[in-house]
Amino acid sequence: MALVGLRRNLCHLCDFQIGRALAVLRSQPVSHIHQAVREHLCCWFFALRPTPSRVRSHHPCCNNFHSENRSETQPAGQPVSPRAHDWDRLEQNIKHADEQMFYRRLNDFTSSEEVLSFISTLETLPDSGAAEALRRIWEVGKKDDAGRLPEEILENHVFKALCFRLEREAPTLTNTGLVRALQALTLSHVDPQTSLVENLVAECQNRLQKGGLEVHHLCILGESLVKLQGPGCGMLEQIIAQLQGEELEKFSPEDVVAIYRILQACPEKVDQHQAFLSKMNSFSLSVVYSLSPKSISQVLSALVALDQTQALPLVIKLGKYMVRYIPRFTSRELASVLEAFIYFGYSDRFFTRALEQHVAALCLALNPEVVSKITEYCSKKLILSKPILNAVAESFVCHSEKFSPHQISELIEPFGTLNYLPPNAAALFRKLETMLFTHFNHFPPKTLLKLLHSCSLIERHPVNFMAKIFSPYFLQQLQGKEPYLDRLSLAQLTQLFLTSILECPFYKGPRLLPKYQVKSFLTPCCSLETPMDFQLYKSVMIGLIDLLGARLYFASKVLTPYCYTLDVEIKLDEEGFVLPFTVDEDVHKRVALCIDGPKRFCFNSKNLLGKEAIKQRHLRLLGYEVVQIPYHEIEVLKSRLELVEYLQRKLFSQNTGLHW
Repeated sequence: MALVGLRRNLCHLCDFQIGRALAVLRSQPVSHIHQAVREHLCCWFFALRPTPSRVRSHHPCCNNFHSENRSETQPAGQPVSPRAHDWDRLEQNIKHADEQMFYRRLNDFTSSEEVLSFISTLETLPDSGAAEALRRIWEVGKKDDAGRLPEEILENHVFKALCFRLEREAPTLTNTGLVRALQALTLSHVDPQTSLVENLVAECQNRLQKGGLEVHHLCILGESLVKLQGPGCGMLEQIIAQLQGEELEKFSPEDVVAIYRILQACPEKVDQHQAFLSKMNSFSLSVVYSLSPKSISQVLSALVALDQTQALPLVIKLGKYMVRYIPRFTSRELASVLEAFIYFGYSDRFFTRALEQHVAALCLALNPEVVSKITEYCSKKLILSKPILNAVAESFVCHSEKFSPHQISELIEPFGTLNYLPPNAAALFRKLETMLFTHFNHFPPKTLLKLLHSCSLIERHPVNFMAKIFSPYFLQQLQGKEPYLDRLSLAQLTQLFLTSILECPFYKGPRLLPKYQVKSFLTPCCSLETPMDFQLYKSVMIGLIDLLGARLYFASKVLTPYCYTLDVEIKLDEEGFVLPFTVDEDVHKRVALCIDGPKRFCFNSKNLLGKEAIKQRHLRLLGYEVVQIPYHEIEVLKSRLELVEYLQRKLFSQNTGLHW
């Protein structure tokens, strides 16, 4: 690391060596970088009150830190060339009143070279300005997602001099300058073992023990220590303890978000900090309207990591507030928000509507990660949003090569779950089949099984891949190192096998072995059927007793030989008369009543879920007369008499062949 031996090396350099190094930096012709600096700063420095100043030097390596454009360094006080007078205008002391202007100008630079060139023109620089300069160098100079600075910046003479000054003056730095400098170096991934970082950390620890750091300083220091030393460092516990003792009213919105990030780094200690977290969750309700989209995303991510299920009021308030800012979220931030909403089970029609508009506007420009997370959100919350699903389908058709196997599965599954085919369904599944043929071996077995099962729910049967998934080799891969296959995978395999028999009679490939077949699709943990709504069933049962004359003429929760469970079964003889449910002889037809409560439909919709649609489809193919009794038709009935008349119309229509 370029800064490891910085103190040792700089201490052995003579005045001439460092002075000449800086002089060489300034002796270059006025480049585009210097020109950019002058253009940015000219109007600012002209507005400053000209004040005579001298060079402030505390160490030989920092002497003559001038900005003259000359080939040799000149002692302070000697005449300078006319060409240097333009740069002399920039050599002004930065007064406190002008610091905000300084920071704004610093943020105008778009490259680390501009920042370093600007710093080299200044005669004096406050420690907070030096720390801010380091931060800006990192922001515009980082070369990868990890945030590391290029080697040429770390080896830059001005950068080294800036770092040396911070190291040497650590005890005299202001609290803000101290923690900001450590923060900038941490973000730059500077080696924690360098003397510079060690000195800054030691000084921070000294001030922490004396209780001299305010809330904002504690938050910045805490985040820096998490990156430098990990969540287990002792200083971090001291910081959290001091923050717990502070009045929450002192916390700014930025401090609140920083505290969540610090606690997120210590999820194993969540029980220890739960009391403090509960106070933070309550207090955060008052600062929601001051949070930026980035901050909202970070708070929600922390709540997920810390399993703060009791913070649902905060999640709801954040969800309602962020609706208007959805277009301002980055792809990663929006993905974090959706992940949190999935985790907490939150949904809101205004949020969904705003999400629809956002997805429709950026249909083909959305990141695959965000696309898959949006569809996962719709699937988990059973939200049938046709604008979103149509846009997602179009995005996949146009950019299928950008999606990973896992993302493809998350993108396709909602179509099966929500029982919806987009307008470009033919192109969508043709593209999916091509991807499967090309990258079949890249799909994890369970991901592939879920994907193919989802396709079968909406009658897009994966006939070309059934032979592979029923093969012993695939089943062995599916099981992996586990002693047996999980219940959900077995149920999906069984339903696919039943589909191959009932809906794909032309399929002549391998069959699923009996040992991999389940007896029932209705199980408590991972069911392929939705349990019957008990209150709705009670209402229908009363009407059936009145209509048929006795409870004897229908059975409830009947498990068929084909793994499906019937809500109500009515048996008919050859002439269409109702038989007692205990009779097994002379049964000519069976009627299956599907008493469909709200959970069998998409959210706020009359669209049946995919798993219920395939059930009714299979029952018809198995010879059952399927009569659907949806909850929204029962809810409008105002009396018991109306209920009986409704059931009579449903059961004794000309199509059913029943006789009363």
